[in-house]
Amino acid sequence: MVTPLLYALVSGFKSTEQLSSNAFGLPDPWVTSNYTSLLGSGPFWRAVGSSTVIALATAVLTVGAAALAAYALARFAFRGRELLFTLFTMGLMFPFAVAILPLFVLLRSFGLLDNPWGVILPQAAFGLPITIVILRGFFREIPGELEEAATIDGCSSFGFFWRILLPLARPALGTVSVLAIVGSWNNFLLPLLVFSEPTWWTIPVGIQQFQGQYASDVARIFAYLVLAMAPALAFYAVAERQLIGGITLGATKG
Repeated sequence: MVTPLLYALVSGFKSTEQLSSNAFGLPDPWVTSNYTSLLGSGPFWRAVGSSTVIALATAVLTVGAAALAAYALARFAFRGRELLFTLFTMGLMFPFAVAILPLFVLLRSFGLLDNPWGVILPQAAFGLPITIVILRGFFREIPGELEEAATIDGCSSFGFFWRILLPLARPALGTVSVLAIVGSWNNFLLPLLVFSEPTWWTIPVGIQQFQGQYASDVARIFAYLVLAMAPALAFYAVAERQLIGGITLGATKG
């Protein structure tokens, strides 16, 4: 897994001529201008900013809505609860590409094309199933006695959710937040569908446009790919323990 990343990193320090004559060797000389020119480029940082804003907004919306739904599905007994949960889990089997055409028509009718909400809202909707599945399993592990004690002390259902359940669920909330942010950062098809103007182009769309513009400068494309991957890889590396721990935390009782 590391080999392609290292190859892209080293290739970014070469010129296109070096890649043609010495594809697997070390650069000679090292061409740092491929990276420095991109780091000083306004469009690159605009794409980074767009991806960051959209990813954070998607994570907040997904986790907020899914936490409320998972709380109701885990702690309340009502008719049709399991059927409703089954409908959510069926969303895991629904491929995003199938919804492209109706989604485009829907976004156009609501005037959400070339609007960041046209990406944030569908991403949050498609992120709900896996988020609800993870949070529901965690919420069900919270002892009922704790909720009974909170109720006796005068805490409402929403008060228990906000003041007690959410603080206890920080590992699970961290896990689903990481999944939502990384998933949004890597999403290519939806931003390509929604954004026709470069103002809100995200990193994956920026890579596609950059590759078309500099098709003959392969080394610079490698540099762009490395810089585009770096934030997501760094974030995932920092949050890896949180991600794995949160997924496995509710797997067993006791």
